[in-house]
Amino acid sequence: MRTFACTNCNNTIYFENVSCLKCGHPVGFHAPSMAMVTLQPDASQPGLFKAIKAAGGADVRYCSNADHGVCNWLTSANALNTLCEACDLNRTIPNLSEPGSLRAWSDLERAKKRLVYSLLRFSLPVDTGMTPPGRLIFDFARNTRTGHLDGVISIDVMEADAVERERLRVHFDEPYRTLLGHLRHEAGHFYWSMLVAGQNNIDKFRDLFGDERQSYYEALDRHHAQGALVNWQASFVSAYASAHPWEDWAETWAHYLHITEAVDTADSAGMEPRAAGLIFGSVWPFKRYDIYRDETFVTLMDRWVPLTIAMNRIARSMGHHDFYPFVIPAPAYEKLEFVHKLIREQARQRH
Repeated sequence: MRTFACTNCNNTIYFENVSCLKCGHPVGFHAPSMAMVTLQPDASQPGLFKAIKAAGGADVRYCSNADHGVCNWLTSANALNTLCEACDLNRTIPNLSEPGSLRAWSDLERAKKRLVYSLLRFSLPVDTGMTPPGRLIFDFARNTRTGHLDGVISIDVMEADAVERERLRVHFDEPYRTLLGHLRHEAGHFYWSMLVAGQNNIDKFRDLFGDERQSYYEALDRHHAQGALVNWQASFVSAYASAHPWEDWAETWAHYLHITEAVDTADSAGMEPRAAGLIFGSVWPFKRYDIYRDETFVTLMDRWVPLTIAMNRIARSMGHHDFYPFVIPAPAYEKLEFVHKLIREQARQRH
């Protein structure tokens, strides 16, 4: 995730900000330019703003969900749809009359916005029209089963409760469980239909992940009853990935998105992992690439590994669990590279 600068005072602003903490101007995320922009209220038209020195100075308004304090994305002042392109993907939101639902929805939207941001950076479509998988849809509700079915990602609102989420993490013996992790994993199922089944990549998928035609529900029942495969660490990025080839793909997809955004964030913040191998006389700063579009897989992983080692050490020094509590075996590297190549190929086809 990039950091951004206020176009009024040049102060640093972040993806979730609604105002610049230095000059006080309202700010919001402008998806067409993939940037946070600083706004000047239009005195003659309440609710409308002009972007200061950005977005062509176009008239914009906040997404209507900003009224609930759960969104800082912008829409065109002339758009008929008052929802931003991320909130427009919601089919179901929590019942706001129930205690705690607004806070849960805010946490869910915060995670979902980061997912959608990454999909836009990758140039991955969220709607394929009549071609499967169709449109990406989100259901956020109580007493629903977290998962994916036919393009719909469902998340139980209780996952936004930190205590309940930790209870489930311990119950399932997971090293990591977050809302963003759920969303990235479930999005992987959506993009499997598009990038694997829909692009004639099924043979290569089966070579790497196994035959997905085995019974999915029997495989999950077996996993929950008997646990992960023996010696799963030798081939999979996580224990759950060993349950079924579809889950292996979704876990690998989620980890690839973890890796890409974390390295992008570290790069933006000046935490340059390549500096660990700096040779005196090298040109500084290093040339920067768009990590979502240009960075090779090998270079991406060369940057990721020293970053995780450093961050894990820092987390331990603060008494926390590891920042990245996983070890990636060689077969999982191949699977991650497969995901990398499919995403890059999709971007090339769209541009």
